[in-house]
Amino acid sequence: MSVIPADLKYLESHEWIKDNGDGTATVGISDHAQEALGDLVFVELPEMGKQIAAKDACAVVESVKAASDIYAPASGEVIEINQLLVDTPETINSDAYGEGWIFKLKMSDPNELATLLDASGYEQVVAEDA
Repeated sequence: MSVIPADLKYLESHEWIKDNGDGTATVGISDHAQEALGDLVFVELPEMGKQIAAKDACAVVESVKAASDIYAPASGEVIEINQLLVDTPETINSDAYGEGWIFKLKMSDPNELATLLDASGYEQVVAEDA
């Protein structure tokens, strides 16, 4: 069973977002997503300073099985990318909610977070996938 932290918000496409409480947020993919993808071999990170809109494809993760777009859970500007993933993309497999974060965003509208799934809503999505 995948881990689904209660303090995060989720997209049905398996991205998570954590409100950092200062207008910024951290984004990654869920434990369920990394399990489904298998061993990750490459991560294409978004560009620093890039403006992205909620639900836009903004990054890519590739595994031995498939490549998958990463969608932005909220709109804003990319303010940090996880350089660790350039050399060790498998960090997402071992720590999807910690060291395996993908990028940080300066949110243009933090109220967008209210439209995302909470942990129990995301749990239902994962159950339907099974």
